[in-house]
Amino acid sequence: MANSLPNFASSGCCVLLLLVSIFIQGGVQGSIGVNYGTVANDLPPPTHVAHFLLESTIINRVRLFDANPDILQAFAHTGIAVTITVPNDQIPHLTKLSFAQQWLKSNVQPYVQATNIVRILIGNEVLSTTNKLFIAGLVPAMQTLHAALVDASLDRKIKVSTPHSLGILSSSSPPSSGKFRQGYDVHVLKPLLSFLKATNSPFMVNPYPYFGFSADTLDYALFRPNSGVFDDKTKLLYTNMLDAQLDAVFSAMKLLGFVDLEIAIAETGWPSECDPAQVGVDPQSAADYNGNLIRHVTSGNGTPLMPNRTFETYIFALFNENLKPGPTCEKNFGLFRPDMTPVYNVGILRHTASSSTPLNPSPGSGPVPALAPASPSPPHGEKLWCLPRRGADAEALQRNIDYVCGLGLNCGPIKQGGPCFMPNTVRAHAAYAMNRYFQAMGRNGYDCEFEGTGATTAVDPSYGKCKY
Repeated sequence: MANSLPNFASSGCCVLLLLVSIFIQGGVQGSIGVNYGTVANDLPPPTHVAHFLLESTIINRVRLFDANPDILQAFAHTGIAVTITVPNDQIPHLTKLSFAQQWLKSNVQPYVQATNIVRILIGNEVLSTTNKLFIAGLVPAMQTLHAALVDASLDRKIKVSTPHSLGILSSSSPPSSGKFRQGYDVHVLKPLLSFLKATNSPFMVNPYPYFGFSADTLDYALFRPNSGVFDDKTKLLYTNMLDAQLDAVFSAMKLLGFVDLEIAIAETGWPSECDPAQVGVDPQSAADYNGNLIRHVTSGNGTPLMPNRTFETYIFALFNENLKPGPTCEKNFGLFRPDMTPVYNVGILRHTASSSTPLNPSPGSGPVPALAPASPSPPHGEKLWCLPRRGADAEALQRNIDYVCGLGLNCGPIKQGGPCFMPNTVRAHAAYAMNRYFQAMGRNGYDCEFEGTGATTAVDPSYGKCKY
């Protein structure tokens, strides 16, 4: 950090601490990750990607489609949660404990001390391959790899799961009729769900409203205002396709007796460019889907059949990938271009939060400002955070740090050794301090003004062990 944090407390400290006890509010927080694919010849080096995600975005989870050692090394000491993948063709080998132990020694143990590896996925959409050898070996491979993790004393830190396409369902509409395909339900999915429950791992699915929409249901797929779809059996109204897809999975799990197992979204996304004849594919539609997705899965609202839940979610994908086979849209699911500029804005950049309206003088070097009689509060149930604006002057941000910490608020997390000390930059530390003040004062718009250097966002900027 450029300057040391002040240790003094102002005369307004006692008043402020009282306000802190009154106004600090909790809330259910979701977790947003990205799928980091590498089927391209123009992507930046992994070290640049890791630094960019940590410093410039609110993304705190990354899913890899392999166990690339360069990428694992690049994410060392970032705190970002990393999920790695065992390719489908390795599944038959993983059913042998000696192979699983060697795989861990080669692909996990050299990196686990520095890189926050939290999950290993066994294959991807294995049941959709119709490969009998892969399908028969899937659950035994998961059990064997878990046993190897237990032997290495890594089972509490690293969980095992596998992602599925919605092709595992034989019925999905209405959502209450969700049912797994016959044959797979009892012989594969029931033991798989039992394993996940026993090891406290989520059931992971790849729901894509993009692949299920028509011109008539585009708004329904994009979370835009629409008349909704009514489930006659449950008498529940669905206002977006993702909720319907997730509840169809939940209904299928319920038939097998698993209603308390977490569901995680391993992949979902929307392309920004496709062949000319494709309806609903453009940067605005992609921004609508992914932006609304982030707000929805982190809101705590849940779905009609799973209320009051958040969903760990991985957006597909981090980058556009120019070597992916298939139509143009397959190459254009990325949130970012290879030069790390956004294809469109969904509010995940740390310093492009929406502007707050200044209604009162902002915190400066004087006493704590009085609360205005009429304070603009966020919509009911919506959590907001305060971050520095893009281009805010470093000296101004340092003054914000000095002011907030000088009031007696807890700035320990941004001191050396604290969970928010890294990245050790004025901007990153200011983000924590400014948000600390904003939350303590009741999340009023003017409490994030900071002489024009602050702005609010509805997306949680927490990362790793650094909780805002």
